[in-house]
Amino acid sequence: MTSHLIFLTGGSRGMGLAMARQLLHPDHTLICLARNRNDALAQAAAAMGAPLQQWSVDLSAPAQAAAQLGDWLRQQPSGAYEQVTLINNAGAMPAIAPLSSLTSEELAPALRVGFEAPMLLTAAFLGATEHWPAQRKVLNISSGLGRRPMASQAAYCASKAGLDHFTRCVALEEALKPHGARLCSLAPGVIDTDMQVQLRNADPAAFPDLQRFADLKSHDQLDSPEQAAAKVLAWLQRADFGTDAVADVRQA
Repeated sequence: MTSHLIFLTGGSRGMGLAMARQLLHPDHTLICLARNRNDALAQAAAAMGAPLQQWSVDLSAPAQAAAQLGDWLRQQPSGAYEQVTLINNAGAMPAIAPLSSLTSEELAPALRVGFEAPMLLTAAFLGATEHWPAQRKVLNISSGLGRRPMASQAAYCASKAGLDHFTRCVALEEALKPHGARLCSLAPGVIDTDMQVQLRNADPAAFPDLQRFADLKSHDQLDSPEQAAAKVLAWLQRADFGTDAVADVRQA
């Protein structure tokens, strides 16, 4: 029997892949939800004897992914795990441009992946494990941009702000229960990922904050995905996890 069941979205690349690698352990059952499988991750898991499943899901159609997660959990014996954790890490950024120049087709996937999917997955996770004796946690990966507005980033900022606030609401609900889950929406700091490349390569005329992101790179102020993943996972293991429903790894 493994002691910890972990669901992780967006675990096939970037910080999500770094988290997945660091979570591999013979006592963990890791289930990654992403559009694509990562063969190197599967090989690493096999070499370690670490239980791993990779579900190919489209988080821009989140109702189906949430139903799959809930159905799978309801088939498990309630006492099979000591801990169960959902990490909502996946995010998407539409074209970097003013809202007035974006189409519904560009905006909707980012909002579904960044906000709707975490909310539906959290609902399915909490509902299916409501009566499990295991310690239950939900970690939502937020961003400083959910707490600070930025031009040409309306969809991304709004999805992260929504992530923060729904986490606050559900944390209040779970605190009223005798065995409620603990939740935190955590900003992971600035990370050297494809999203940062996308920001640095944006059209300066459409993105007035471009120089700020170029400076973060040139001044070596970006964490590697591996560094950021380690900080996030250390926060998850804190004894006071969930005391603050909205937090930042840069806090003391």
